[in-house]
Amino acid sequence: MNHDFSKLPEIFERYPDTPASLIAVLQDIQKEYHFLPCHALEETARHLDVPLSKVFSVSTFYNAFSLNPKGEKVIRICIGTTCHIRGAMQIQQQLENLLEIKAGETTEDLKFTLEVVACVGACAMAPVVAVNEDFHGGITVANAKRLVKTKKKTKKGKA
Repeated sequence: MNHDFSKLPEIFERYPDTPASLIAVLQDIQKEYHFLPCHALEETARHLDVPLSKVFSVSTFYNAFSLNPKGEKVIRICIGTTCHIRGAMQIQQQLENLLEIKAGETTEDLKFTLEVVACVGACAMAPVVAVNEDFHGGITVANAKRLVKTKKKTKKGKA
């Protein structure tokens, strides 16, 4: 997969050229590419004068970072206790069927990634599905289908 790395200098310009900028730079790279491409990590190490092993260590330590491509829209299904009791597993099955992927996978067209999370901290809205930063509460199997149809229609970058 080829990526346009022309935005890396712009990302680097936002922060001081010090090791203390590492996490912020990685966050911006993750936001731009939906994951941390190896070439971007190498350039980050070179630019910040940080050992590549340190860059990889930070990249794999934090759950917010991914070394594997993610979809434009990351759908997270909460499977915490309250969501579980209210049908999260059935919603997960419905979403897996609709997207034709399993939790933890990304569609071939890189439009969607499906993840399960232990808790999103919105128990009053259970069951909860988040699409990027957009939270949807009271999700049912029926409206999970509508949610996916709606998200397939929205343009890139929108939740």
